[in-house]
Amino acid sequence: MTKLRLAIVGAGPAGIYAADILLKAERNFEVSIDLFDHLPAPYGLVRYGVAPDHPRIKGIITALRDVLDRGDIRVFGNVRFGVDITMDDLKTHYNAVIFATGAVRDADLKIPGIDLAGSYGAARFVSWFDGHPDYPRTWPLEARQVAVIGNGNVALDVTRMLAKHADDLLPTEIPANVYEGLQASAVTDVHVFGRRGPTSVKFTPLELRELGELPDVDIVVYDEDFDYDDAARDAVASNKQVFVIDKVLNKWRERPAGTASRRLHLHFFAKPVEIADDGTGRVGAIRYERTRPDGHGGVVGTGEIRELPIQAVYRAVGYFGSPLPGVPFDKKRGVIPNREGQVLWKGEPGSGSASANQQLYGVYATGWIKRGPVGLIGHTKSDAMETVRHLINDLGNWWHPAEPSEESVLSMLDERGIEYTNLDGWHRLDQHELALGAAEGRARIKVVPREDMIAVSRREPASVPTK
Repeated sequence: MTKLRLAIVGAGPAGIYAADILLKAERNFEVSIDLFDHLPAPYGLVRYGVAPDHPRIKGIITALRDVLDRGDIRVFGNVRFGVDITMDDLKTHYNAVIFATGAVRDADLKIPGIDLAGSYGAARFVSWFDGHPDYPRTWPLEARQVAVIGNGNVALDVTRMLAKHADDLLPTEIPANVYEGLQASAVTDVHVFGRRGPTSVKFTPLELRELGELPDVDIVVYDEDFDYDDAARDAVASNKQVFVIDKVLNKWRERPAGTASRRLHLHFFAKPVEIADDGTGRVGAIRYERTRPDGHGGVVGTGEIRELPIQAVYRAVGYFGSPLPGVPFDKKRGVIPNREGQVLWKGEPGSGSASANQQLYGVYATGWIKRGPVGLIGHTKSDAMETVRHLINDLGNWWHPAEPSEESVLSMLDERGIEYTNLDGWHRLDQHELALGAAEGRARIKVVPREDMIAVSRREPASVPTK
């Protein structure tokens, strides 16, 4: 019987779901899957891209853990594609590869002043407060007045983490360095800007409700933003999610002015047009244009420019994929070009197909690096099903590896001195983090330094933190 040796690059939900779907699929061949990730721990953005005060995310991690704990997928952490292993290595040891590397960079926001000191991408801030090992241990939180640009769930995650008092995060798994940083934060006012109206926001009702439950934080909304046109009223009447969001916001309008030490301002119909310099090369103010409904569900500018003093700004306008060595990449969309998960490339000049997209046999994509940073877990599963279906049907075009044995991959990594981690190592790290949390009456405390994660995972002596 034919045996498929498959490499999957990316151990987040997209990669794990693809492996699980393939193993459960109807097929006439055996399967052996190796899952690679550049981080020492699995789960990708579920571990490093979601605010730690979202306990429902633990349910997703439990589902992913159940897949890996079956033992029919090998995990290799701390292995960097393009550095530790290459495309040629994959062709030597596997019949095919699925790239599931996601989208972790901040999308650009092209307005004047966005590169001033004190201007940050939301993705970098999220990586910091989630304890990503490749980001600095400290974060500048000296600003008292802060702007967040965006009206999606990531914008609200950033907003909530900026406005929430550090002690209220102790029940979560935030690392010690993040708690200390947030505890020293000088913030008093967080202003959230969205160019559309309240009925066009992209966050969920649950995300919105969480804002109103923050202790010692007042929510401030502005009556001028609730002069709805017919399109907005129709949206409230016809869409249950919009109805709930509108109901929550209008309840906040009825609240009397509070006396909390921090305030969270929601500005709708507010399109940022410039970040102003304070005269020293740092963020000093945000200038935005007041917009109005266009009668068709969109907005148009009014020409009225307003200015609000701030000392820091976070742009949360989306994520963007990163190119991988030797893999085609669409620079405009930030994805690997593909047709339903089959990776495409443009034929070489002189081949007779220089401008036509050709299938790059043996190479597939799934998740955000396939479709862009949109959709939730349900989309990720259906996305993986589509890619796996083509992988199965493409059996006749798989690679023919010279060294397909599972042992040959271990030998290659060992010979190169790569300190890879495996599933047993993740279990050790997981238990270690739980123990760190238990010692301080918390559920978990993440280990942040990469070298410490590796040391715990590989049972090697190192300066492993005890708090």
